[in-house]
Amino acid sequence: MRSFRPVQIIASMVAAASLALSGCASSGTDNQLPPAAFVSMQQGPGEDYVIGPLDELTINVWRNPELSAEKIQVRPDGRITTPLVNDMPAVGKTPAMLSQDIKLRLSQYIEDPLVSVIVTDFAGTFSQQIRVIGATEKPASIPFRANMTVLDAMIAVGGLSEFAAGNRAKLIRFDKQAGRQREYALRLGDLLKKGESEANVMLQPGDVIIIPESMF
Repeated sequence: MRSFRPVQIIASMVAAASLALSGCASSGTDNQLPPAAFVSMQQGPGEDYVIGPLDELTINVWRNPELSAEKIQVRPDGRITTPLVNDMPAVGKTPAMLSQDIKLRLSQYIEDPLVSVIVTDFAGTFSQQIRVIGATEKPASIPFRANMTVLDAMIAVGGLSEFAAGNRAKLIRFDKQAGRQREYALRLGDLLKKGESEANVMLQPGDVIIIPESMF
């Protein structure tokens, strides 16, 4: 009986290692995103737009054209200046929130002003941009649009470069509920070169697409 104990111990160790590996493999099954259709059958609005640096705004104050302003660009420090409103923080606010803040400031000078803020040129905050980096024709940050897919993003950056390993690409996404970022596998080669619709997935504001180069 004594001669079989080392064998039993080794067998137990192998079984434990196999179980651990199978556990790791199963935990990685959540790195796949559900496919998105090439052409969506139903469109819906995205999240509320948040003003970012270098956005261009039009501000209308009803019946007070002298207080209205067009082509006001948000400064890199995130602030704007309009008639009677100096250095107003704009970045991180929705247009509705900014209009309320301007209204409060103007209330010191006129009675019950009606203010509207329209974003006429979009850049958005980093948290609302899609960034595509690595082996692509033109890496870029792209303003997120409602119902945007990976295919839309790849068209915007000119597709894969000659030596891209598209099927080893990754999508990095911040999970707000879990409070941490997650990685998802992408099959950009199958999507762009073979037209496999299952490889197309929906994007969310703030997603980062990383495309490595092929080793060969």
